[in-house]
Formats: sequence, C-alpha cells, structure tokens
Amino acid sequence: MFWRARKALGRAICLADQFPTIKVPEVMAGRVTFVGLPPVDLGQDIDWRLNPHGNRSWALNLHTLRWMGRLVAEYERSGDRACLDRAESVADDWLRKNPRSDADISPWAWAEHAVALRAPALVCLSAHVDSPRLLDSLTEHGEILSDPALYRQGHNHGLDQDIGLLVVGCRLGRDGWRDLAIRRMLASAELAIDEQGVLHEQAPRYGLYVHRRLGVALRAIEESGAGIPKRLAARRSALEAYIAHATQPDGFLAPLGDSPADTRAARFAHDGVTVRVFDGGYVFGRTAWGDPESAFYSIRFGPGRRLHGHEDHLGVTYHAQGRPVLVEAGFHSYEKTDYVAWTRSPDAHNVPVVVGADFRAGRATRLDAADVGASRQSFRLSDDAYGVRRTREVLVSHGSDLMAVLDTVPEAYAVRALWHFDPSLRLVDQRDGVVVLGDDARRVTLLQLTTDGRPMGGQTVQRGTVSPGYLRTAETVTVSSPEASRLLTVIVPGSEDPAVSAEGGLITVRTPGGPVTFGGSALCRPQ
Repeated sequence: MFWRARKALGRAICLADQFPTIKVPEVMAGRVTFVGLPPVDLGQDIDWRLNPHGNRSWALNLHTLRWMGRLVAEYERSGDRACLDRAESVADDWLRKNPRSDADISPWAWAEHAVALRAPALVCLSAHVDSPRLLDSLTEHGEILSDPALYRQGHNHGLDQDIGLLVVGCRLGRDGWRDLAIRRMLASAELAIDEQGVLHEQAPRYGLYVHRRLGVALRAIEESGAGIPKRLAARRSALEAYIAHATQPDGFLAPLGDSPADTRAARFAHDGVTVRVFDGGYVFGRTAWGDPESAFYSIRFGPGRRLHGHEDHLGVTYHAQGRPVLVEAGFHSYEKTDYVAWTRSPDAHNVPVVVGADFRAGRATRLDAADVGASRQSFRLSDDAYGVRRTREVLVSHGSDLMAVLDTVPEAYAVRALWHFDPSLRLVDQRDGVVVLGDDARRVTLLQLTTDGRPMGGQTVQRGTVSPGYLRTAETVTVSSPEASRLLTVIVPGSEDPAVSAEGGLITVRTPGGPVTFGGSALCRPQ
C-alpha cells in the first residue's frame, strides 16, 4: 500500500496531555463514556458502527480514538504494559474494520474532523508499536489531511487538521507536510482571529477551544524543530482579551452562539478596562473585575451569522447584583432537532422582532453610536434583518442598577420585543406594563413604557425553555411585549415596585441604588 512510509521514520511528537481524561480501568474493560452520556460497553470485538445514543458528538468521539491515545499516555506515565497492549488492540481493530473504500462503515470513520483528531493518537501509538498497518494508515491520514479540497481553512477543524498533518509529517519524515501545516496554521489564524482577538466563528467557547488548540500547535511546531511564527503566537495571545471580556462575573463564558452556559473560562490576564467594544460584533461591560457581585452585560452586532453563531443580533444579556437576569436559550447540542434549530433563531434571544415581516437570515448589524462612561454606557444599533430598519438603543447604569432598551421601527410597522429570564426567576406579579419576577431572595421588575413614560400594557408571559448545559433544558419565564413602533423596556434588578416619573421628555426610574434619568425618545447621545 503506502510502502514509502517505512523508509525513514522521524520523531513521534506525542503531546499526550491533549487527549481527554478517561477512567483507565473502565476503558481497559471495554467501556467508554463520551460527552457526559451514559457509559457504553464496546467489548473486545468492537462494532464501530455503534451509536447507541443516536448522538453526533458521541459517534465522532468514538472514531477519533483520542481515548485510545490516553491509554498510550497512561503507559508512558506508569509503564503498565497492559495499557499499551489494549491501545494497540483498539487501534488495530479500528484499522482492520474501517477501510475507507468500504461503503458499509460508519460515516464518522473518515469524517474530516475524526481524521484530524485521530492522527495524533495514532502517532503516539506508533512510538511504541511496530506495525506496518499502522504506518500505512498514518500515510493515508497524511494524504487526506494535506488534500486542499478537504481542508477547512479558518475553522477550528482546519486547525486540528494542521496539527494532525504536522505530527504525521514529522513521524514519516515528510518535511513538506510539516511546512504546509505551519503555513496553513498562520493563514487560517489571520483569517479567523482579528487583531482584537475576536474569533469569526461567533461563539466565545470556540475562542477558548482555538486558544487551547493553538497552544498544542505551537508546542508541536517547537518539537518539530521549526520556528514558531511570531504572527501565529500573536493571534493566539489576542484571543485572550476576547475570552477574558466574554467571561461573566460567575466565571462562566457568556453563552453566546454555540457556547454552553456551563463553560468555565480560563482566567486570562485582562487590560482592566470594564467596557470593551469588539469590532467583530460584541460589547462586553462590567462594573469591576474580580468581583462576583459585579454587574455584566453583552450586546451583539457585526457580521451576519456564520459557523457557530446564532441569529442573536441586537440581543442583550444582563447580570446584576451578582446574579443572572436576562439570558439566552444557549447551546443545547449539535443534534438536528427542531429545538436545536430554534435555539439559533431570533426567538431564542432577547431581540426585537418586526411583526408580520419575514426574517432575513445572515444580515449584518451596525453599531451606530456608543457613549461609554464609568458608571453609565449607551449604544445604538441598527439593521434591516426584517426588510425594514430596526433600531435598538441600550442604556446600562451601574451602581443604580438598570438596563433600558428602546426599540424602534418605521411607523407603518410594529416591533415585538422578547425577554428570556434566568431559570431561577419565577413570575411574582403582573399588572399594566409591569412584570415582576423573583425567587426567595430577590426581585426583578420589567417595565414597558411609551417614550413619554406612560405604562404600556399587553405583555404576554409564558413558559420558555433555555439550555443551561449540553443536552440539558430548564424552564424559564419569557415575556413578549405588546406590539408598537416605539417601545421602551426597562429592567430594574432588586425592586418589585420602582417608581417612574416623566417630565420634559425625560424619564426617571427610582432604583434601590438611586434614581436614573434618561431621555424617553433617545437613550444614546448622537455622535
């Protein structure tokens, strides 16, 4: 087959700590656990077409063989030969039963991401096992990984493909493959990560993933004997600002795009700035760093949806007094279900929807104005995602905690605003233009007003569903506003009866932290 692979073996770069943690006795006994789903007994004679949970991520994990790679790492750590023997047996079984020419194998066996993630595990095994079949397969993996038609440039899969190609190239003495992988890494990084550190995959969780995988890539480049491109290292470092600012006061990443709400972020150093506008489409603000009681908010704008993004433009999230208030549906899974499709739709986010107009997916949103002060910030955004101009202005007050949002469409149209509250909050009271939510310890009030400060009734309060983690759902309260061409929504944490007054075009809301005054017809000063 690929006999040239055996002529001159090079270094086996085995960065074993990249493989996921496993329960070694469990895997030795033929049992595997992936993506938090119940364990599955594979036995010793494995059926590689298995997908007992009907889950895409489970099937991918089975065929990456990263769990086999962890057995090799355990052998290197402990010297337990049984771990290496089991790893060799698993890999040989996979290689025999999954020829690429066989139409009856699992579609995940040679999926591009499975190939990319499996290659480093096979390289690690090759350092200890002399097998013509294994070396032939490494060459086959290298041919696939180097094929430009199969390459995912600017994508996290592409980065994994580059890592796989680099280590295979080094093992097989193919310097051309190694050099190609490094060139592609740099080009992809500069395409995918802008100078402010925003990853164009539109999900902070993937910023964290790419940062970790670039760390693996830089170590592999160094071990290969090649020089680390300074621009590649710089793009990795830039990601840290994006991830740091996207981290909520509770230590979890903001659940934007395909970012699970329970993803705990690395604690990267930050610049001390409490409000950052990222041109790639994010505003992140907080009252203070390192304080779990800090307020925090996010606002989405920028390029249209792509890759792991959601249709969340003009959407906001809000934390206040150390607790989440406004949340989004979040990330549930990669399964192809109606619910997963809904989590990516506008209705799953805190956005304005133009009544009776068709949504146009993938439209960009502009940040038209921003006024950033130490305790008060305001922003104006607009787009034509419904075929007409919709404008959202957002005002956030810290100390006197309050978020005010003004949604506007042309007079011939009406807008309906959606608000998804944290699952810990339940309906306490509803009256004309006022919805009060709370739990045993706190209250949050939603006010909906005309631009001259009068209550606007007609809210619909209903049960909603959000995803607090992978394959998990939780019941929540969703408030749908009345329909209007101009609608002012005010969120007041810590109060169930905030007084509102209006005079001379200004509206004053009395919060527990003091009064907040703003213009009823414009929240953001023109620029």
